[in-house]
Amino acid sequence: MRKATTLALLTTGLVALGCGAGSTDEGTGSKADAGGAKGEDKPKTAKIGQPARDGKFEFTVKSSKCGVAKVGTSMLGDKAQGQFCLITINVKNIGKEPQTLDGSSQKAYTADGTEYSSDTEAGLYANKEQSTFFEEINPGNQVTGVFVFDIPKDVKLTKLELHDSMFSGGVTVSLA
Repeated sequence: MRKATTLALLTTGLVALGCGAGSTDEGTGSKADAGGAKGEDKPKTAKIGQPARDGKFEFTVKSSKCGVAKVGTSMLGDKAQGQFCLITINVKNIGKEPQTLDGSSQKAYTADGTEYSSDTEAGLYANKEQSTFFEEINPGNQVTGVFVFDIPKDVKLTKLELHDSMFSGGVTVSLA
């Protein structure tokens, strides 16, 4: 029994080491930025209009509009439980391989740290020509789309955490 436990722990440790080995942040090429040496370094916070990089993506938040009750058309649309916040973001692939933009990996926060997920269904209605749910972007290409967050009517978003994948560390963009 003791041999099996030791083997399981050793295997788990090797798998954990293998998952992080060689990982670099495409934006800076630094292993420390991707959770290397210290793991305590926090990325700088960008503002609306400033590019912010996470992995293979460079995000530029163009605008933020809250207080929207419905997205889509009168025939097809989605009604907010509270209010929709529509965040227009340009996403550029700065890597050397195609990367899939996953709208469900994007998060929004209030000043007290409450986290909100992107409403991917509402995002389909808010984007007339461009999908932000599961869009593959080739190297050098970019897309601009609207990410939608359904939040209570009395809540104000203060920042976004944008990710090139569900496993990335993310980059913070201030909405204040």
